[in-house]
Amino acid sequence: MDIFSTLVTVLFILNFIFATVLIFIERKDPAATWAWLLVLYFIPFLGFVIYLLLGQNLTRSKLFYWEGIKKIGLEDSISVQKEQLIDPQFQFRNEMVQKNRDLIYLHLMSNDALLTKHNHIDIFYDGKEKFNTLFEDIDRATSYIHIQYYILKHDDLGKKLIKLLTKKAKQGVTVRLLYDDLGSRKLRKKHLKEFEDAGGEVAVFFPSSFTIINLRLNYRNHRKLVNIDGKTGYIGGFNVGNEYLGKKERFGYWRDTHLRLQGESVHAIQTRFILDWNQAAKKKEIEYEERYFPENYFEQENNVPMQIVSSGPDSEWEQIKNGYVKMISEANDSIFIQTPYFIPDQTLFDVLRIAALSGVDVRVMIPNKPDHPFVYWATYSYVGELLKAGAKVYIYDNGFIHAKTLIIDRSINAVGTANIDMRSFKLNFEVTAFIYDMNTSENLALMFEEDMKLSFELTPELYENRSSWIRFKESISRLLSPIL
Repeated sequence: MDIFSTLVTVLFILNFIFATVLIFIERKDPAATWAWLLVLYFIPFLGFVIYLLLGQNLTRSKLFYWEGIKKIGLEDSISVQKEQLIDPQFQFRNEMVQKNRDLIYLHLMSNDALLTKHNHIDIFYDGKEKFNTLFEDIDRATSYIHIQYYILKHDDLGKKLIKLLTKKAKQGVTVRLLYDDLGSRKLRKKHLKEFEDAGGEVAVFFPSSFTIINLRLNYRNHRKLVNIDGKTGYIGGFNVGNEYLGKKERFGYWRDTHLRLQGESVHAIQTRFILDWNQAAKKKEIEYEERYFPENYFEQENNVPMQIVSSGPDSEWEQIKNGYVKMISEANDSIFIQTPYFIPDQTLFDVLRIAALSGVDVRVMIPNKPDHPFVYWATYSYVGELLKAGAKVYIYDNGFIHAKTLIIDRSINAVGTANIDMRSFKLNFEVTAFIYDMNTSENLALMFEEDMKLSFELTPELYENRSSWIRFKESISRLLSPIL
């Protein structure tokens, strides 16, 4: 037997072993299993290397242990709310809360997501406005700043943020900065030296053992959270980088959605940050202090009830996806979705298709340009199929849309970091605000309609007339969609 034949035989045996491990030990979702088997079959050996980078979860039990930590200071409140929600005699004063008490109970049971009723929301769609306001809030901080981003770049915007955080640390404010190692892969320790020398603290989520590359491509912390003095919080889609200000020619104007919160919901953001920080920081864990949870009762004429819901590969349930499914399945009039990636699993896709077939006004808005080609063409495939059920699809044509919003009946909504894809629902750590307020939902719906004016509608006729090349790219991407 010559060397080539021997090599082919060895690769065949290795592939058989890898496939056996994949099927009988990993026990993935069947769709994901078939997709990975396809990769292993067409790219022997190299396919398994790709699998080790993107797919394996053999060490999952060792990686995720912190979610079992008690929700700091919330146990009694959670128990009281559970009793109220299951008591049919108990009536909530807020109409949207009363109407959606089963959805609220779902989040409370599966995620300990406490309903907070006294909140105020400011919505940002433009990066310049969001960061200008954020920097003003940071500059006013007197006690502490907790800040967490998936992507933190060392460009003009990133340098400005780090400089401001360094200034606050020098003033004696406690400043903690948490970022994801893969998302912020070009950020180096030297870039944060002055910040740390000034007393700032830094933690890195799942850092690499190598200097240049992080081989752990899954299980990334995709959350974007800020908590300032326990009084002001931020949550949404914007990361930190010049492109989020519309300064990158490849993307053009960057359209996103981000929330500035005041009120009781900031405590939930604090809890989420502490859990993530304590997992990443190890030797610099945050211990409970009253100043981290100050009395934050925001009273106004129109208070906004909401829940801050998180999910990730450490979770028993897919909390954010389950919330989406529940909301969509109970829609009566309209469903508006904005997402850069639309690769739903079968459950979510089915409820959307059923809603469209039932006469609900289903509208999905996606970008006109890919930042990840395979993901984009898989998205195109799924929205094309949704068109057949009567949904409307809009291609945003004024730059790049990165917003992650779901608006139901113009009465309740969800805004956060989770895309409509399997990676967000299963593999990334995400966080989303579920908001039970007609005014907020109406504002988001009106912005959706403004965005429609800057989009073109993908009609069934246009989709059917797409080129053979696009059909080919869709087919390949659709097959790989469970692992994208």
